[in-house]
Parts: sequence; C-alpha cells; structure tokens
Amino acid sequence: MSSGNKIVNSFIWKLLERFSSQAISIVVTIILARLLLPSEFGVVVIVTVFIEIANVIVDGGLNTALIQKRGADNKDFSTIFYFNLLVAAVMYAVIFFAAPLIAAFYGNTLLVPILRVLSVNLFLNSFNAIQRAYVAKNMLFDRLFLCNSVAVIASGGISIYMVYAGYGLWSLIGQQISYQLVLTLTMWYSVKWRPQCVFSMQRLRGLLDYGWKIFVTNIIISIYENIRGLIIGKMYKPSELAYFDRGRQLPNLVMSNICVSLQAILLPAFSDIQDDRAHVKKLMRQSVKIVNSIILPILVLLAASAKPLVRLLLTDKWLEAVPFIQIFCIAFMMMPIQSSNMSALKALGYSGIILKMEMIKKVIETVILVVSFIIGIYAVAWGIVLYNLLCIAINLYPCKSLLNYGMREQLYDIMPYILISVIAGGVSYALMLLECEPGVTLTLQVLVGGIVYVVMNALFNTWSYGYVKDFIGQNIGKYKHRVI
Repeated sequence: MSSGNKIVNSFIWKLLERFSSQAISIVVTIILARLLLPSEFGVVVIVTVFIEIANVIVDGGLNTALIQKRGADNKDFSTIFYFNLLVAAVMYAVIFFAAPLIAAFYGNTLLVPILRVLSVNLFLNSFNAIQRAYVAKNMLFDRLFLCNSVAVIASGGISIYMVYAGYGLWSLIGQQISYQLVLTLTMWYSVKWRPQCVFSMQRLRGLLDYGWKIFVTNIIISIYENIRGLIIGKMYKPSELAYFDRGRQLPNLVMSNICVSLQAILLPAFSDIQDDRAHVKKLMRQSVKIVNSIILPILVLLAASAKPLVRLLLTDKWLEAVPFIQIFCIAFMMMPIQSSNMSALKALGYSGIILKMEMIKKVIETVILVVSFIIGIYAVAWGIVLYNLLCIAINLYPCKSLLNYGMREQLYDIMPYILISVIAGGVSYALMLLECEPGVTLTLQVLVGGIVYVVMNALFNTWSYGYVKDFIGQNIGKYKHRVI
C-alpha cells in the first residue's frame, strides 16, 4: 500500500473513531436540550473548561514527543506512563481543593460535586493516553475504532438511562466517566503494550526537551479556546453562554474531529519520512486537498441549514444559537489547512518555531478578545473569525522555507473547493424560501447541496474527486478479487 493510501485508510479509521466517540454524546445532549433550559447548560460548560485545561497539563506534550521520536522503546513509553499518572494525581488534588473557590466565583454550589466527580477522568485519560500514543505510532487506528465503539455503546446506554431516570445534568457526567472507563478497559485487552517497572530520568529529560514546547503551545491554545466560556459565564447571563456554546458545538464537532484525526495520522506519517522533505510536501499537498474537500462543504451546508436543524433537534427555544452556528462555521473553515502545517512542523522537530508562532498569535488574540468583550457577545464570536484569518498567514509562513510550500500555493490548492462549496451552500440556503417543515427543509438542503457539490467536482474534475474515485475503484477491485 502506498504511503498516500495508507494515510487515507488510517484517516478513515481515525475519523470513524472520533465521530463515534461523540455520536452518543450529541444524542444525549439533544435529549437534554429538549428537556432542560439553556441556562442549566452553563454549569456543564464551565466544568468542562477546567477539565479540558487539566487534561492538557496531564498530557504535557509528551505523547506527541513519543510519536515524533524515532526508535522510541518500552522504556520511553513506561517512563511517560508513570509520569502522566503522577501529574494526574497532582491536578486532581488541585481541582478537588479549588472546587469551592470556583463555585463561589460563579455563585453556583453545584459546581463543587460536579468538578470533583468529573476530575476522576484525569486518571483514566492518563492511563490510556500512552496506549493511544502506541496506536498512533504504529498506525493501528482500526483497533482504536473497535475499542471506542464498545465504549460509546456502553456509555451511551448508561447516560440515556440516567436521563430518563431523572438524573438531569448528571447523565452527561455519567456518560463521560463511563466512556473513559470502558475505553481504558477495552484498550488494555486489545493493545499489546504494557508498562514495565522502569522509569528513566534521562529518557524523561530527552522527551521533555521536545515535549515542553508542545506542552506550552497546547496549554496556551487550550486556555485561549476556553477562556471565552469562563468570561461569558461571568459577564453575561447563563443562557447567553449556553447559546454561544451550542452554536460552537456543532461546527466544532465537524472541525475538531477532522482536524484531530488529520493530526493523529499526519504526525507519525511525516515523522517516518522527516528526512525526505520532497516526500513530506507531496503527502502534505494530498492531505490539504482531500481534507478541505470534505470539511469545507460540510461547514458551508451546516451554516446554510442551521435554522431548520436547530428547530428540528433543539426546538425553537434554542433559535438564538443559530447566528453563532453560522459564525463558527465561517471561523472554522480555515482550520484544516493550519492543522496540516502544524503537523508537518511537529514531525520535522520544529517545536520551538511552533511555540514562537503561538506566542505571536496570542498577543493578537488578546487584543481581539479585549475589544470584542467590550462590544458584546456577537463581537466575541466574530473576533474568532478575524483571529483565524490572521492565523493563516502566520501558520503557513514557515512551510515556505522548510518545504517550499507557501501560503499562495496552499490557498491555490484549496480554492476550487472553497468556490464550489460556497455555490452549493448558496443553492442550499435558497431552499429556505420554500418555508416547509424543518425536517423537510433540512432534508432538501442536505440532499440538493450535496448533489450540487459532487456534480460540480465531477464537472471540473478536481484533484480530490479523481483521487477518491480511484481510491474507491482500487478497493472495490481488491474486494472483487478476494471474492473470486
């Protein structure tokens, strides 16, 4: 199998794993959204912010260092395994004792038990983090998908039972904890790696030399991604935070799953060929075209169909989330191309450049944050659009000198998919004029918009269309050959 096809196969498995892990969670969220008021969701948003930041600290960039390091052996993996557990214990203690202060700051005592209970996931996440690194290192994403499927089904059943048993918001907590627990158990039995009773300070220092820069970068990104929710929760009404977060959730589901899957595949793939810059550029161009040909039409169609989607799934009481969905769809459109560039820089070992770029970007983001919060909550959302546009030039700049693949060439590669997606989205949005029932309108928008996008790709014979057609043809041919 060629390296390009191997990446596509691994990407499909990783994408299935990411989407399946959130499918039940989204179903539960929809059920709760129909039963609870928007103001009640603000509590979960605030708690999730603190847990996400703590998880970044536990990871510390060392899992990325394991994947990037050539010849990483069991001593490396075992060392990071025990170190991550130690950091998880420290972070759990911090959150446990800080919970009353956080609850007092937001004036909600319910935050105390939720924070303390959900923080248990720090241990579970750190326990299977090294197994996930092992899976990524060896491109075993089909195995991760199977383990994840079992965890999703089990945790989904538990959470749905809790919803109808009257546990309310605690059903979300139960879903998250049971998911991590089942995933940890299934991966323990399906992944061959086991920790040894060995710990090397020398190996830890070597991995920290690369990993600390990734850690600082990740913690900065995590804080800035989540700080809006914390500030909105304090400055505005809980319902406004809920609309903002719901508006961000659906586009983020598309963007984050595809971008995380992309980075998980490209990092080990690029790391294996890091000495062959021409090969790295070739694979990077392929990934940029394929991923953008997928994510751009999805986000455009999501923006066009946001209103009937919200009315159908969340009911009319959530209609104020519609503008946020549309704004975030625009904001996230340029994330995949940035993710490809970051994966290349990580694989080539330029963690220092990544950190410097992140520092520059955060100065810009701080200015935008301050100004947007003064104006209002919609300005906060549009500020993210402005920030992501400015980040394109910063994130794409290093690859011009390192891989001879600069911003102009990269934007040229994705421009056909931008134009075709906008046309398909315009046709889809026009169907709103029919004023049908939400379910009928949504179905028509998705079908017609999707058909327009595929047909236009075929008419202009775009690179991704040809690649996907050949890829499907090759796999069908292999299947027929096995059957015969």
